[in-house]
Amino acid sequence: MNVVPPAARGFRQCLAALVAAYNKPMETAESRSEAPFATDRAALLRRLQWTLPAHGLLSAEEDLRPYECDGLTAWRQLPLAVCLPENEGQVIDVLRCCHQLGVPVVARGAGTGLSGGAMPHAEGVVLSLARLNKILRLDPTARLAVVQPGVRNLAVSEAAAAFGLYYAPDPSSQIACTLGGNVAENSGGVHCLKYGLTVHNVLRLRVVSIEGEVFEIGSAAPDAPGYDLLALLIGSEGMLGVVSEITVKLTPKPELARVAMASFADVGQAGAAVAAIIAAGIIPAGLEMMDKAATAAVEPFVQAGYDLEAAAILLCESDGAPEEVAEEMARITAVLTAAGAGEVRVSQSEAERLRFWAGRKAAFPAVGRITPDYYCMDGTIPRKRLAEMLTAIAALERQYGLRCANVFHAGDGNLHPLIMYDASQPGEWDKAEAFGAEILELSVALGGSITGEHGVGIEKINQMCVQYATPELETFHRLKAAFDEGGLLNPGKAVPSLHRCAEYGRMHVHRGELKFPQLERF
Repeated sequence: MNVVPPAARGFRQCLAALVAAYNKPMETAESRSEAPFATDRAALLRRLQWTLPAHGLLSAEEDLRPYECDGLTAWRQLPLAVCLPENEGQVIDVLRCCHQLGVPVVARGAGTGLSGGAMPHAEGVVLSLARLNKILRLDPTARLAVVQPGVRNLAVSEAAAAFGLYYAPDPSSQIACTLGGNVAENSGGVHCLKYGLTVHNVLRLRVVSIEGEVFEIGSAAPDAPGYDLLALLIGSEGMLGVVSEITVKLTPKPELARVAMASFADVGQAGAAVAAIIAAGIIPAGLEMMDKAATAAVEPFVQAGYDLEAAAILLCESDGAPEEVAEEMARITAVLTAAGAGEVRVSQSEAERLRFWAGRKAAFPAVGRITPDYYCMDGTIPRKRLAEMLTAIAALERQYGLRCANVFHAGDGNLHPLIMYDASQPGEWDKAEAFGAEILELSVALGGSITGEHGVGIEKINQMCVQYATPELETFHRLKAAFDEGGLLNPGKAVPSLHRCAEYGRMHVHRGELKFPQLERF
C-alpha cells in the first residue's frame, strides 16, 4: 500500500490514505514495529555511492563514531553509513534507495537532542541534514523566513535583526540546534509561555516521504485548508517524513524588556508565586525557576548575581512598549512580594537582563562542571503542583543517594531536573535512570506529561506505556503506518509496541482507572 500524501495527489487522497491505514488490523502495525531488519551493507553502500558525491557518504568506523548518539550519550549505536546530502534532490534519492532496499533511516540535525531521538539504527543509515543550511528567503513585510532544516535556530534571529524581527522559540541550545531538529521535537525555550512552541511559530513544511515523494503542509497564509497536519508532523521525531524546508513566522523585537529576579526561602512559596502570577492575568515573556542546587552550580560559572541563600529563585520577564513594561513590572513585583519573596530585583539595563538570563541558559553546562555525568529529564506538570514535585524529587534524592538540581520553565510547568551521577561507578547509571523514570511517571500521576520539549526518543519509550492506554497507542501505530508503512523512518523510537508495554508492567487498570502503584508513597 502506498499511502504517502504527496501534493500532486491532493489533500483528499492524503486523508483517504490516513483513513485506510487507520482501519487496518492492529496486528500488522505491531508485528511490523518488532520485525528485525537485515541489511546487505555492501549492496547499500554501492547504491549510496551512485546517489551521493564521495564527500557525502561516510562508512569508515572512525567517521561514523561522531554520529553514534545525540545529546543523550548513555545510549550509543554505530550506523552502517552516514549520508550528508547537499540538496533536496539528494535527500529524495537517499530515501528512495533506502525504501527500495528496506533500510532504516534516522534523520539528524545538530545532534543536540536529549532523548535519543537521533540515535542510529544498527542496520540503517543516518541522514544528516547539516549541509542543508541556507536561509532561502527572508520577507520582513510578511514577517516570515523560509529556511532549510540545517539552519541554526539563532541564525534566523541574527539574519532578521536588521529588520527589527526575530524568531521567538529559544531553546537553551539555540546557538547550535537546528530548525529541523526543533520541528522534530517541537522545541520551546525560556520565552515559550508568551510566544509559543515551535508548533505555534511554523507556517509551512516541505516534507519528503520514505518513498522519496515530496508534499507540503501548511501555508504562508493565516490558515490552510483541511485538517491541521502541521500539528501532526511537528514533534513527530522524524518518524513520518524528512523535512526539507521550513517556513517560520518572525516576531517584532519588543522596544523594551525587563526581568524581575525574586528570591524565596521556600520552594513551595516559589511554586505558589508562579500560579499567582498567571492567576493575576499576567502572561510574562518568560517565567523560570531554579532551585538552590542549580543556582549554586550556575553562579560561579556565569556570575549572574543570583541569591545563593535562597531555596529557589524566579525570573519573570516583561516586554513591550516602555509604558506597558513599567505597568506590568509593577504588578509582577507586587504579586511576587505578596507571595512571600524575600527580595525582588528588577534589571536596570539590557546588559543586566541578559546576565540574569545567561545564568538560566547556562544551567546545563554549569552542572556539567560539578559532576562527572548528569541525566537531564523533561516532564510537565500543572503549575500548582510544582511544590509537590520538588518535595518528591528531594525524597528520591535520599532514596537513590544522588544529587539533583532543578530548573523549570515554570510558566508552563515544564521540568528539567538534572540528576547527577558518575558513570564510572558501577550501578550509578542504573540508579540515575530509575530516578528519572520515577520523575516522569510522577509527572503523569500529578496530571502532566512525560515530555514538554525534548521528545520521547528511546529515553521515555517505557513511560509512554504509563502515559497512554492501548487504544491511544494503537492509533499512534496506525498514523505511523499511514506515512511509513514499512516502519523504516526512525524505527524503535517514541511509540512502544503493546508487547513492550505488557513487559514493562508499570501500569494497570483497576475499576476503569489507571493506577500507578510505584508512586503511591509520595
